[in-house]
Amino acid sequence: MRAASLARYFPAEGIRLDVLTARNASAVGTDTALLKEIPAEVAIHRIVTLDLPFCIKKWIKRLIAGSKSPAGQTASPAAGGKPNLLKTIVGNVLLPDPQVTWLPVVTRAARRIIRRRKIDLVLITVPPFSSVLLVERLRKEFPCLAIVVDFRDEWLSTTFDLVSFLFSRSERARKVAKNAEASAVTNATAIVTVTEAARQKICSRYPQQSDSKFYLIPNGFDSTTLRRSASSPELRHDGKIVVTYVGTVYAATEPTMLVQALQSLPAEFKRRLRLLFIGHIEEPRFREALLQLGEMVELKGFLPQREALAAMDETDYVLLINHDPLNVGGKFYDYVGGGKPILGALHPEGETRRLFEELRAGWWASNHDVEGIRQLFVDAVGRGDLLARQFQPDREKIAQYERKVLAQRYASLLHSIAGKQRESSSQSPPVRHVEMGE
Repeated sequence: MRAASLARYFPAEGIRLDVLTARNASAVGTDTALLKEIPAEVAIHRIVTLDLPFCIKKWIKRLIAGSKSPAGQTASPAAGGKPNLLKTIVGNVLLPDPQVTWLPVVTRAARRIIRRRKIDLVLITVPPFSSVLLVERLRKEFPCLAIVVDFRDEWLSTTFDLVSFLFSRSERARKVAKNAEASAVTNATAIVTVTEAARQKICSRYPQQSDSKFYLIPNGFDSTTLRRSASSPELRHDGKIVVTYVGTVYAATEPTMLVQALQSLPAEFKRRLRLLFIGHIEEPRFREALLQLGEMVELKGFLPQREALAAMDETDYVLLINHDPLNVGGKFYDYVGGGKPILGALHPEGETRRLFEELRAGWWASNHDVEGIRQLFVDAVGRGDLLARQFQPDREKIAQYERKVLAQRYASLLHSIAGKQRESSSQSPPVRHVEMGE
């Protein structure tokens, strides 16, 4: 959504944009309706990737890890030693992630587009983190080209351990990741992050690089797709309190403590609560944990954005789980942009918690505090029609995170970078152009 919002708003900021992307990208789900938001003047170049379909990658991952049986039973390895063979292949070839198979194709396409379209600046948005390998390849061929790497997630400190699309977390995989990031940072013109904590963390790893090379452009929400609620819906005739989670459930948002907290509620509170989970659930154990909540929970699966936002608009609260101290989930901005009060189970020292309090986004408890999370829901049920008076978000600060506003800031930054690069290379093209690879 970050890349799509830039593509939507950059043309109005004096940027002629070429987008280089995969024709057959592996994904949990697709929402082609979002393409209608991209201006017609944006040139989209689609190339084939050798990346495996999402369902096949999940199957391979299960074979590598061994399927986890319910009730803690030990899974038997697959016959013939195939998991070991697969683990060896994946662990030693598909590094730093399975999307590395796209690299040879995207490199050739990028070189061709840069020359043909007279590109002034390349913006590489990651993950997939293997895309950072493109930086060194382009730098060798285009020494004066402005190259910006946009880290939507901090990689080495948190994502490496928390996100399961990385098939291997071996020492070799970590070394490859460190080398890939170091090469990208060294060869890039600028690095952009989405949180200040991530900017500082990446910057601290490269003291030989100037601090001025690292920038912050946060994520945001699109006010044109959200209906901002001024208050909660009217009390339902059945007395239910609806709490909705939108987004993928994975290691960084795993719901174990939430489930324990909800299971400990008195029966009368359980009868009042209805939890909706909209989005892909990454691992069977997370699904099994949520299903332990019985009639309290409904798992809706992946929905197109329009349907997900409509469901969010009809809820009393939205649910946020974040165990990551550096990265802020994109859903957080849609939540605050939609004006919905958040119930958060958050890393107490994390960037999400800091922003949560700054924007007065709702109520939170520590992600490992079962009793604190339990009390969140007790208070939510007891708040009733007082919610509208008690929930007072800082709408002025929230407005700073509208995507159009952020895209204008980003465009200004790219104009500046391209201009400085042009001056340093003694080139003066009449118009700045940008290619964005994802």
